[in-house]
Amino acid sequence: MRTKLYVLYGGKSVEHEVSLKTAYTVIQSIDESKFEVFPIYITREGIWSVPETLNLGSLQPTDLIAKPNAAEIPESMGRILMNQLSLPGRKVVMPLLHGSNGEDGTVQGLLELLGIPYVGNNVLSSALTMDKAISKRLLAEAGIRQTDYLVYRYDQWLEDREQLLQEVEEDLGFPCYVKPASLGSSIGISRCMDKQQLAAGIVEAFKYDNKLVLEKEIKGREIQVAVMGNEKPLASLPGEFIHEHMFFDFDSKYLDKQLVMSIPAQISEELTTQIRKIAIQAYQLHGCCGLARVDCFLDDEGLLYVNEINALPGFTNQSMYPVMWERTDGTPYSALVERLIDYAFTRHAEKESILYTR
Repeated sequence: MRTKLYVLYGGKSVEHEVSLKTAYTVIQSIDESKFEVFPIYITREGIWSVPETLNLGSLQPTDLIAKPNAAEIPESMGRILMNQLSLPGRKVVMPLLHGSNGEDGTVQGLLELLGIPYVGNNVLSSALTMDKAISKRLLAEAGIRQTDYLVYRYDQWLEDREQLLQEVEEDLGFPCYVKPASLGSSIGISRCMDKQQLAAGIVEAFKYDNKLVLEKEIKGREIQVAVMGNEKPLASLPGEFIHEHMFFDFDSKYLDKQLVMSIPAQISEELTTQIRKIAIQAYQLHGCCGLARVDCFLDDEGLLYVNEINALPGFTNQSMYPVMWERTDGTPYSALVERLIDYAFTRHAEKESILYTR
């Protein structure tokens, strides 16, 4: 009997479109002899819906977008839970919801309550990695090197803007970066060269979050490592994008057709070993499970800094995460998806054994 695979995608996050690309690639890769796929689309308004019957052999991205009536909002989730997720048989959920209301532990909490295995990070690790401010505190307490940073709330900005701007200039200097504390895909992030740009960047970032992280710029290269597994995670060979952008923003990541992946990154064997070790350390520090991508900076003096941990990294077949695994151990995209599903079942079984047999 085939395993029922429920794919959650879309969502209310500003990363809605990124989620659609991920879901399209994942669904196309599924081996229909092993899995029965149930796509579940969440609209920007939060309506849960099921697209019409899909033919995976001729699937188009627009086929994944259902158009429910707005009047269905109150009962849409409950209807999906009753009619789809309650079906008998072996089942697993793959949440492909980038950003808030999906990557932050909210959906994971729902799936925990339902007692259904799901791919990726659990409630705690999702929440920790999503909140850059809390994540940085964890890294600092563990003695893991990171760039100088400051954290501010919206009420602090309203209370004394000039003092905040002065603190940033004195403590971090320019250029510096302003980021919403809980968001991905470089949305809402600004590179600031002076106070005027800093003020504008803060205003922009507060459109997406009530808490911001401001960071001192590190001159060097951004190196990424893909990590997967539960108690004994594995780290891929490091990789990097070769580009000439001063700031790797949303358009650079998703629209620049001239980006070149360098996997493995052209660094020494010693640095390769070090960065893989640091990636696993950061992964375990946050209690990650299933998968995550750890992003680091390598400065001009050869020092490594951890930038952030992405609990649900870009996951199309052209994204850095799956390509790093393919070039590390030869795992093709479809096999990688199945490995992550296996990790989900293993974690769920171990949790059940603790609850009922120990």
